[in-house]
This record gives sequence, structure tokens and C-alpha cells, in this order.
Amino acid sequence: MKSLLSTIVFLTLLAPVLHAQGDSSFSRIRTLNESLQDIAVDNLDNLYLLRASGQLKKVSPQGDSLAVFNDVRRYGPVTQIDVSNPLRVLLYYQNFSTVLILDRFLNVRSTLDLRRSNILQVRAICLAYDNNIWLYDEIENKLKKVDENGKVLMETPDFRLLFGEAPVPESITEQDQLVYLYDKKLGIYVFDYYGALKNKILIQGWDNLRVAGNSIWGTKGDSLYRYRKDLFRVYDQPLPKQFTPFQKLLFTPSRIYVMKKEELGIFGYRD
Repeated sequence: MKSLLSTIVFLTLLAPVLHAQGDSSFSRIRTLNESLQDIAVDNLDNLYLLRASGQLKKVSPQGDSLAVFNDVRRYGPVTQIDVSNPLRVLLYYQNFSTVLILDRFLNVRSTLDLRRSNILQVRAICLAYDNNIWLYDEIENKLKKVDENGKVLMETPDFRLLFGEAPVPESITEQDQLVYLYDKKLGIYVFDYYGALKNKILIQGWDNLRVAGNSIWGTKGDSLYRYRKDLFRVYDQPLPKQFTPFQKLLFTPSRIYVMKKEELGIFGYRD
């Protein structure tokens, strides 16, 4: 594995924050009247609705029901849903350090108990492009890649030795063979496929952070933020009135999903 120390390049957001367009940038596509606990969207724009009843439902972009999983609460509340690969859906249960791996029909493919691999404290996971799993071990302070059986395939050195402090990740995302580990106070650490640090993006204090195409989206206070990775610029605007009050915002390269108490709004947007 390449040495992390030899690849550290810090990327600082020196560009000014630019004001984006107003509410006219967003157009409502449709609305679902649902009481939801969480949502996820795969790269085919299929929706995964975690209902208040505990049912996980997969819905096509046209609104057709594709699959249902009724045994969601097997290990308590779901901490995270990863649908970056529609053929391999991950449900993570932090309280039990357990990952359920489902197929495209939401049938259980396998169960991974991280405690059997002596990985006892994990806040965030994500699916790797090779169908293994990235996670951050908060006891050893290492980013690790494990396979479906919990075997550690790759790990970084202890972050405390590299940076002097260890992150507490809000999320981990892989896109285009880059891994984005986000700590709300420290920023975004970007790693390559081999676990070597490529750069650090000083985005701090954002909620609802999501890497989508060439952009990183998020919210902070009453503002909607978008960082363009290709331009090294941050754009912001007041949260559109039609988005508030929301429980969760989810961003894709072409859509924004606004989850409210009793409905889910789906919006398209233009640059």
C-alpha cells in the first residue's frame, strides 16, 4: 500500500463564495405523500423508501413498486442505507455493528457481523466499487476496506499518527474510485483506491453532505451550498421556500429529494 505520508496534498477553498440563482433553479418533478424515516437513491434514480412502519420499499423513477423488504428491524434501527450499487444494497445497524447485504430484489444475500472481525465501533460505511466495504474503525482510528466476510483487505495507518487527531466521520462515500471521508469539524479527507490521502477539502459545518458528480452539496443554517470540484468554487443561496421545513435533503447529479414529515418532494435543477 502506498504511504499516506508521501501523497498528502491539502486543497484549501480559497475561492470566494458565490451566490447562485434563486428558487427558479429548481422545478418540482413529483411529490410522494409518505411518512418516512429515511430515503436513498441509486444511480438509476430508483428510490428506496424506509417507511415509519419499518418497511423498505424500492420504487422506480416512474413510481412503480419494484421490491419490498419487511424485516428491516431485525437488528434495531437502521443507521445507514447505501444503494450506490443497485445490485448490492447495504443496510448498516450501528448498535449491533452489523451489515445486511441485499440483492436487487431486496432479498438478504448475506450478513456481516463486524464484531467477529474485532471491529467494534463504526459510525459510517460505504460500498466500494469492487463490492467490498469501506469503513472507519473509531477504536483503531483507521480507514479500512473489508470483504463480505469481514476480512480486512486494506487499512491506513492510525490517523492520530498522521494528522495529530482522529476524525469522527459523519459519512463515507466512494465515487470514481475516490473515497470521501467527512468530518463536520475537520473537513473532507479524500483518499484514492489504495487508501492514500490525495487531498483535504476544507468544507466544515455542512449538514446533508453528498458527493454527486462534479459537485459536493450540503446545507448550513438557512443556506444551500454547492462546491464545484472542477472549478474549486463554493456557491450558496438561501434554501428555497419549497424545501422548508425539511427533515433530510438528498442530492444526485440531476435531482434533489426533499424529505419532509409527511411527504417527499422530487426536484430537478439546472446550473
